[in-house]
Amino acid sequence: MAQYYATLHCSQYPRTCVRITSSSLADSNCRTELNMSSTTKESSLSGLYAMNGGGGQYSYAQNSSYQRGVIDVAKPVIEEGIAAKLDISHLSSTQTSTFRIADFGCSTGRNSFPAIQMITQAIEKKLITEKGLITRIPEFHVFFNDQLMNDFNTLFQSLPPQINYYAVGVPGPFHGRLFPKASLDFAYCSCALNWLSQVPKDVADHMSPAWNKGKVHYTGAKQEVVKAYSYHYAHDIKSFLEARAAELVAGGLMALLVPADPAFKSSATSFTTPTEIDLLGSCLLDMAKKGIISEQKVDTFNFPLYFTIPQELKEIIERSNSFTIERMEILDNPGKRTLCSAKARATYLRAVFEEMLTNHFGSEVMDELFDCYEKKIAASPHFLDPDNEKSIIIFVLLKRKAE
Repeated sequence: MAQYYATLHCSQYPRTCVRITSSSLADSNCRTELNMSSTTKESSLSGLYAMNGGGGQYSYAQNSSYQRGVIDVAKPVIEEGIAAKLDISHLSSTQTSTFRIADFGCSTGRNSFPAIQMITQAIEKKLITEKGLITRIPEFHVFFNDQLMNDFNTLFQSLPPQINYYAVGVPGPFHGRLFPKASLDFAYCSCALNWLSQVPKDVADHMSPAWNKGKVHYTGAKQEVVKAYSYHYAHDIKSFLEARAAELVAGGLMALLVPADPAFKSSATSFTTPTEIDLLGSCLLDMAKKGIISEQKVDTFNFPLYFTIPQELKEIIERSNSFTIERMEILDNPGKRTLCSAKARATYLRAVFEEMLTNHFGSEVMDELFDCYEKKIAASPHFLDPDNEKSIIIFVLLKRKAE
């Protein structure tokens, strides 16, 4: 598929360049090369939102301790997976090869950088342990991917001063191809595969049985809505796996950290992330009743998120003929214990959802919306006890089958 790229070679970080599938602004210290193709431009329209950029009060960089907890708890299992399952036989034994790693859903890098450091160090340890197979450690080439509207400026301005890899930005939706065939050795994705490529069409169609009038998510919605979300999620994961199967070398590994719900129903005194999204939706409905926003605006808005359960995800992956499941387990995210106040929980969700909500409802109502949410959280004490949150993380280590 034809694409157009902008590659920025910046003097501050000689190992850094940005490869993007739309236009880019380069500062005066950078040289820009741009080749255009209409194919990618048309397909890029789905990336119209991302996490809050920059480093301000409501930025993702300042409000992503919840996601950082996922990396901390997954560190030992990823390291063990690399040590036991990484196939390095394709690397040259006589010359320096390049080992290519992609992070799908990097945001502005706050949590991506420590994850990549851990992964590259684990790979180096594996290579040193099996040094008989190669004579030199390969150079690392790391591709940071996220939506087209992601704040890549903050990402690259935040790069650690000493990195052992060449960094490249690759904007674009990850449910489709982003790299040449068999060009990646390792793929990584944390806290991103709960995002759908778009809201299921039937949910937004007032003529459909799955029309989600009066709600903004599938939590507590009628069965047709839940099925529409589930079906779309299965389709998106299938597309993600097919794209990564084409891009990974035979024997390449992919580590996934997938936000999910437990298989059991939460009790009246416990909650999961979908519960919080539903509570945010109730604030939108309250504002519609007050005339602050229109009911029609609420009826035409749905969150493009789905939180799978372990068995559902396992069945989707098993239907793929390109990967073997090397390891799969449930992790409890310690990051949830960093959100112990109503304000912290409200700011965390604002960092994640504000740009998308602003696109639909306008920026002028955001303060009131999240103030309403904070008050509702504060009025429900069970939300402030981290032990009451039952959301889980599914860790999956996949290996690309040989063709």
